[in-house]
Amino acid sequence: MEVKPGYEQTEIGVIPEDWKVMPFIEAVGSYIDYRGRTPRKLGLSWGGGDILALSANNVQMGRIDPDKEAYFGSEELYRKWMVQGECETGDVLLTMEAPLGNVAQIPDSKRYILSQRVLLIKPRNWLHRDFLTHYMKGFVFQKQLSLNSTGSTAKGIQRRTLDDILIGLPPTRAEQEAIAEALGDADAFIESLERLVAKKRQLKQGAMQELLTGKKRLPGFTVMPGCKRTAVGMIPEDWDVVSLRALLKQGPTNGWSGRCVEGTVGTPTLSLAATTSGRLVLNSETVKWLEHRVPRWSDLYLAPGDILVQRSNTAELVGTTALFDGPPGEFVYPDLMMRLRFRQPATAHWFWRYANSASGRSYFRSAAAGSTGTMPKVSGENLREMPVPLPTRAEQEAIAEILSNMDAEITALEAKLAKARQLKQGLMQELLTGRIRLV
Repeated sequence: MEVKPGYEQTEIGVIPEDWKVMPFIEAVGSYIDYRGRTPRKLGLSWGGGDILALSANNVQMGRIDPDKEAYFGSEELYRKWMVQGECETGDVLLTMEAPLGNVAQIPDSKRYILSQRVLLIKPRNWLHRDFLTHYMKGFVFQKQLSLNSTGSTAKGIQRRTLDDILIGLPPTRAEQEAIAEALGDADAFIESLERLVAKKRQLKQGAMQELLTGKKRLPGFTVMPGCKRTAVGMIPEDWDVVSLRALLKQGPTNGWSGRCVEGTVGTPTLSLAATTSGRLVLNSETVKWLEHRVPRWSDLYLAPGDILVQRSNTAELVGTTALFDGPPGEFVYPDLMMRLRFRQPATAHWFWRYANSASGRSYFRSAAAGSTGTMPKVSGENLREMPVPLPTRAEQEAIAEILSNMDAEITALEAKLAKARQLKQGLMQELLTGRIRLV
């Protein structure tokens, strides 16, 4: 492979000739590490305080999640445990196993307790902390972690192995800072899009709850004043409540789960992940391939307009409903889903929206109550008896148009967010290997 002038081939790839390649420990200097120790050995427990203990669960890629299986320690624990030094704003965190390789920074001046499997890095003065964080999140470093990890299921890396991992660094702190600033700007743009998407989703959820229960009426559809109490709560006087069975042409019908194989030889079947978001998602991660070739005449094949309801999942997701809008006669569906076919397409759309609203989700949680295990189930009979508020078809269609427009706006923002993330990954690869120089 030809290397262009000013660059050289090294053990970590092609980098500028003036960049430094050195072992990780030489670059960062030292760590704070409590691996292999537990508070129990000090006669202490995690409970009884409000100081967050940073475990591998809390250190996500790029951020700290204080809500994920969090433990909190006391003042006494903090004093006796954090004897190697305290966490400071900007210090870099690395998870050493389960999961391996998540990188984040201490975001503020709060006190934190380091738990096992998390390494705290206080880089030398010449090494910019934000640059180091971006570098450690980048492809080159993450690949080195993976190649040097051990373990079959829970991958981890030994301290002495981490010490010897080679990294490539710009020669000056000014160049490190310029790279960190460019990637930081990209992160800020991505975060702003994430917040906007979250806000739009929240607004849509609120609109669904108001429109699908008649709390808010669209212009031209207030036929009768007042509300009435029903099995689904208060609804407009001119709305009806019917059981789902009255709206169906066919179903609920369970799918079929056969043996899946690698490749694309048999019959494509949806996984639960294809509908868990409440929308149909078809990609290599949500579609599996059955070893068995399902006959083309089988009723298992899905058609546009079919509604799929997850009859078994976690308590939070059981009953999640999606509209199948994929190609006809190509995909089948698994036993953990039920398929519904409606008499009217507009009503199918209406039910899909209502089933995923707060009121619909409440019904599924209630219908699945009492089920044992971690995967509660909703029976076909419970689904058939589900009460559904029903306005006129014209109002159903008008509400569907409003919500579809909101969906389209969210989808466009999600596409913009995905593109921004993709561009950021490309920018990281270029900047963190010196292919693009900023100074």
